Formats: sequence, C-alpha cells, structure tokens
Amino acid sequence: MGILIHGDGSFAGQGVVYETLHLSALPNYTTGGTIHIVVNNQVAFTTDPRSGRSSQYCTDVAKALSAPIFHVNGDDVEAVVHACELAAEWRQTFHSDVVVDIVCYRRFGHNEIDEPSFTQPKMYKISNKVTSILNEEFLASKDYVPQRRDWLSAYWAGFKSPEQLSRIRNTGVKPEILKNVGKAITTLPESFKPHRAVKRIFEDRAKMIETGEGIDWAVAEALAFATLLVEGNHVRLSGQDVERGTFSHRHAVLHDQETGKIYCPLDHVMINQDEEMFTVSNSSLSEFGVLGFELGYSMENPNSLVLWEAQFGDFANGAQVMFDQFLSSGEAKWLRQTGLVVLLPHGYDGQGPEHSSARLERFLQMSDDNPYVIPEMDATLRKQIQECNWQVVNVTTPANYFHVLRRQLHREFRKPLIVMAPKNLLRHKDCKSHLSEFDDVEGHPGFDKQGTRFKRLIKDQNDHSDLEEGIRRLILCSGKLYYELDEGRKKTEGKDIAICRVEQLCPFPYDLIQRELKRYPNAEIVWCQEEPMNMGAYSYIAPRLGTAMSTLGRGTVDDIKYVGRAPSAATATGFYQVHTKEQNEIVQKAMQPHPISL
Repeated sequence: MGILIHGDGSFAGQGVVYETLHLSALPNYTTGGTIHIVVNNQVAFTTDPRSGRSSQYCTDVAKALSAPIFHVNGDDVEAVVHACELAAEWRQTFHSDVVVDIVCYRRFGHNEIDEPSFTQPKMYKISNKVTSILNEEFLASKDYVPQRRDWLSAYWAGFKSPEQLSRIRNTGVKPEILKNVGKAITTLPESFKPHRAVKRIFEDRAKMIETGEGIDWAVAEALAFATLLVEGNHVRLSGQDVERGTFSHRHAVLHDQETGKIYCPLDHVMINQDEEMFTVSNSSLSEFGVLGFELGYSMENPNSLVLWEAQFGDFANGAQVMFDQFLSSGEAKWLRQTGLVVLLPHGYDGQGPEHSSARLERFLQMSDDNPYVIPEMDATLRKQIQECNWQVVNVTTPANYFHVLRRQLHREFRKPLIVMAPKNLLRHKDCKSHLSEFDDVEGHPGFDKQGTRFKRLIKDQNDHSDLEEGIRRLILCSGKLYYELDEGRKKTEGKDIAICRVEQLCPFPYDLIQRELKRYPNAEIVWCQEEPMNMGAYSYIAPRLGTAMSTLGRGTVDDIKYVGRAPSAATATGFYQVHTKEQNEIVQKAMQPHPISL
C-alpha cells in the first residue's frame, strides 16, 4: 500500500501532485490506490492559505479524480484514527486513491525551529495544558523501539557498494540466441494486418537478422530487450509516445489496420511468455511525475531494466528536480542504488533551439568524478564507474547501444545511465552494425581483448597501427557529429587526420584516451563538438583531457584546440540555413590543412 505524505502548501501548489494523481488509474502506472495524508498545518512556511491557493481546501485538486477526501481535526486523535481506517478500507476495497486532510498546526513553525508567531500570531496562542500533554507523549516516544523490516533486502542481496570491486563482464550473446530472438521480434502473426509502411519495416528487419548486415538502432534496442528477457529479466520502457517512438522508429506496439487490435513482438520472444515480463507504455504528458515513478520502480527490483525516454532531450528540464535531488545524488545521500536508464534525444539537425539539445552539459556538470586525478584504470582493478554518481554516454553505433543497455544488468551494482539518444542516426546509412558485433564469438569484427562489451571509446576506423607518427591531427568527438566529420575527411582526403569517438563521457576513459595519445605522438589534439562552447561536453572534457595529456608529457589543457559553435545563450539557431552554414564551418575547420588556432 502506497502512502504519500504531503504538506498543505505543496499539495495545492506543486504541479507534480496533479501529475501523479492522474497517473493513478493509467494501466502501467497504477499502484492499486494511494493513500494521501496531508499534514495541513494551515501555513506554507509563512504563507497563509489565502495566498497559497484559490480553492477553499488545499485538497480540492483531488476532486478531479472523484477521490474521497476526509477532513479531520488533528487534535482529535480518535477522529484521525477513524478517518485513516476509513481511508485504508476504501483503498483495499476500491483500489483507488483517497485523501486524508489532517487539519493541525506546527508547534514551532517551519522545520520546527522557526518562530511562527511573527506571521501567524493568533494560531499559536495555545494553552499550557496541551503543551504539557504533547511534551509528556514526546518523552515517552523515546523508549519506542521500531522493528526493522527492510522491504528491499531480498531483491538487493549480494549487490556491491562502491568500495567492493565488481568484475567487468562481457555482454555479448550466443549467435544462435541472437538469431532466435531476432526472428521472434521481426515476425508478425499471419492473421495480423499491419500498416503497409510498418509491414515493410518489419520485412527489412527480418532481412537484417537473416543476413546479419545493416542492423539499425531500433533492431539493436529490441535485441537488447529480447536477450535480457530470455535471461529472465523484466524490461520496462516508459515515456511520451514510446510505443511507436517520437521519430516513428521503434514500433514496439503494432495496430491491426482492420480490427484495431494491438500486437507487441517483444511479448512473444519465448513460448508462453508472461506478458508482464516486457512493458512498454505511452505515459501521460508529464516529465516530473513519470520520471519519479520510474525512478521508484527501478529502486524496487534491481533485476529490471527500467528506461524513461523523453520526447525530445530538452523536455527533461520539466523533471529537473528529479535529476538534482534524486538521480544524481541519491546514492551519495541515502546509499540507495538505481539502474534507471534515461534516453534523451540529442543532436543538431536544424530543428531549432527547442528540439536540438538534451543539455548534455548539465548532466556532466553534476558528475562527481575528479578532473585532476586519474583513478585506477587496470581492467581487473577498475572501480571507476562504481565510485562515480552516474554514467553519461553519447553512443554512435547500434551495437554499442545494445551493449551499454545490457551492461546495466550484467554487473554486481546499479548505476544510473544518461543516454544522449540519436535522432537522424536512427536512419543514417552509415549508422549500422553487423550481427557479429552483438555475439560472444572470438575473432569477429566486434571482438577485442576483453570479449564483446560496450566500447567506452571507438578508435579511428582506418586500421591504424599502434604508432602512427604521420598523423598530424587527432580529433576527439562524441555523438552523430562523427559521421559528418568522417564524410568531410573523405571529401578532403585527409588521411593524416585521425578521428576517435568518446562514447562514454562520464566517467572519463583516461586509459583509452592515453592509448590514442600515444598512438599519435605528433598530432595536434582537437576537441570537436556541434554544441556552443558553453554547452555540450567541452567544459567537462577539457580539464580531464588536459590531465591525461600532462601525465604523458603531451602538453596541458591550454594545448587543446576547440572546434565547435561559439558561446551562445540559445542552444541552437532557429533558421535552418544558418544551422547548415554553422555545421559546415565546424567540419571545414576540423579538416583545414593548416594548424587550428587556439
């Protein structure tokens, strides 16, 4: 039974209350009814009710649900007990929300350490008799010993704290399993009549699985979900329009064009699959409330891959409180882990300032790894991810996306994952992976010394040796800009330029960065991004890249060349022609024949 405790000021004034009330009866968000206890001390810090709401009662917002609301005198203990018993019976009988408005006062004002009579003098003329009763009961309460009942202990047993070393695991899957689940997620029932465009998409997907070639983003994601399901994990994806996908790429739920019936391929990965194993749910038009719900869901069971996807990345700012107070700092404050995945579509493609940036810089600025200290980077001893507050990635291949999702569950700890998700890469001709990059067989293109797993950095793809003294420029970048830079390099025949992709920005891959610095000893070092200089990853990357350089004697942070947009108040221009001009200038500067000026 869920019990939420509110203040009167927040119940009437905070929009998230209304958002979560309206989640209460939605199919994939219901909890069987919540009891809302409003501790109504008739003052919000120092603000009187007449200044805090327009309605008579602070609980009137719950009338939108037709939820019963019990108003009860907080000084009448028996009446409070009676109201709460009624509320509990209502919830158990009807499985819907109910509100108990306990009308009372704060004895010592806000936080119990304030002086309330400054602003509410009449309310605080209370009798000595009541004060003495309260004092006696308070003293008696000190002898009470609560019984420890940790409702999370069973599921979370065996998970490791940041101080305990957790071995790095491979995330590749046996080829036969990939083929089997791939067939299941690309096959529709014969009687099902999909939209003709969707039918063509699924025919193309089936061909990808059959040939192993041209695996795109949506198929890679579905393969990650399907393989986790086969391994016995629950997968839950939530957010605005996630069933189809904002960019019409996912099609996780299909609609019969004649009957209107729905079919979800990921519900049929295994024979007699429990339909609750996979949940994909279009949420209400809420960020704050829904992200909070998913965060709580992810904390209940570590063996669930729980994902929340924003419609566009910058919509996450509607849930900023959740990121600031809970997701970025919850483990540090309360020693509570979560493996929640946040998918934030990000990338500059001319759609204007409100649909370009997921505000990557904010998530990196909230990261707690030290920019001036290189941690233990040996693969068998590395605790870098365990010790940081979250992971931030900007992935450029479907296979790497597959591995980073599976990595979330294939480890002995849990850590939030912030993904700068793609938009135009969803259908980019070069943003494809081979099925062999997903499996665990040695000797294929996706295999390296550690086996198949997420690549924190993708080295230059031109078969460079361990030492390339003829390379004059090393460009480090992240995200979809790589494909534009690679195209520019081909046009200018810039064979003396190397381009490396930093796929995991936080925590910073010092070991792999230093490997590339050693490979190109004579190259000028460039950080290239499409965001303005005061945004994107530059402010985060610069001191860490400088630390990696200085320990190798390759200069300092002052020697890093920046290529990207100039500082800006707005994330992007609203004019497509201006966007194209700016984007071209970034690529041209990165490829220019003479050294880049600081």
